[in-house]
Amino acid sequence: METAVVLLRWMQYVTSFVLTGGALFVLYALPAAGASSAVALGWPRRLLAGSAALLVPASLLGLLLQTAVVAGSFAAALDPSTLVSMVTEMAMGAASLARALAAILALLVLVFVRPGRLVWIATAALGAVTAASMAWMGHGAATEGPGGGLHLAADLAHLAAAAVWIGALAFFLRLAADGGRDARKPSIFHAALAGFSSVGSGVVAVLVASGLINSWFLIGPAGVSALLSTPYGLLLVLKLALFGAMLALAAANRFRLTSALREALAEPTDTSAAVRALRRSLVLELGAAMMLVAVVAWLGRLAPISAQ
Repeated sequence: METAVVLLRWMQYVTSFVLTGGALFVLYALPAAGASSAVALGWPRRLLAGSAALLVPASLLGLLLQTAVVAGSFAAALDPSTLVSMVTEMAMGAASLARALAAILALLVLVFVRPGRLVWIATAALGAVTAASMAWMGHGAATEGPGGGLHLAADLAHLAAAAVWIGALAFFLRLAADGGRDARKPSIFHAALAGFSSVGSGVVAVLVASGLINSWFLIGPAGVSALLSTPYGLLLVLKLALFGAMLALAAANRFRLTSALREALAEPTDTSAAVRALRRSLVLELGAAMMLVAVVAWLGRLAPISAQ
């Protein structure tokens, strides 16, 4: 059951991040109108709707399994009174239900409302609710005392930044796929990459700052020595290594591969090689992100070093 809980947590993280970060990507990286707008491309709406559709059952199944863990058995979790208690008496349960409801609303908006700027804004707002609710699935909302508010705020900022980054990666890969098939699309791909550069710098700054605050609460100065001697510490080291790999790949994309694509677009040459290089790098970066999120999903099930 524990493995299933972690897998469902991973799915909820990924789908909420793509829903939130993808909708924001449409707003800041793609033009509002024209052949390269999200409406004209078509697939952004489908990708966002697919993420919302997957998030709904993942949240509800996650709630059921979390209830089973708390109640002691899967049979007990099927008791309606137990589920009601989980939702009304535990923040984790209420957050799971809120996440499912926000995902349902986002799906309805994406499917039944004519696509446009208001739809992307509504989707981003509802996606933000789903991503923020994940704070109550981990340690960010568990800190008591005067530091509790700061820890929760840092965790929310960490989740928001992660959503922006991972959502953008998913959309970049889809744009790269278009760029390899249609000679007109590499320019759209490059414009989106250029639009993300300043956003990406801010995302990294927020992740580092909020990560340091979270580490203070979850590890503390006295717990540094336990990083390599506890399961939590080893997973945290793995998370940092994956984050470092993502940073290195992102830097290569921004300062080398994106420049190569810009130069190819400026000359009457084939851009397919530059697009392929970016696509390979983005696949590696997104793969590292998926592994990092899996580590985070697992870390949330372990007691932090400060509590050991």
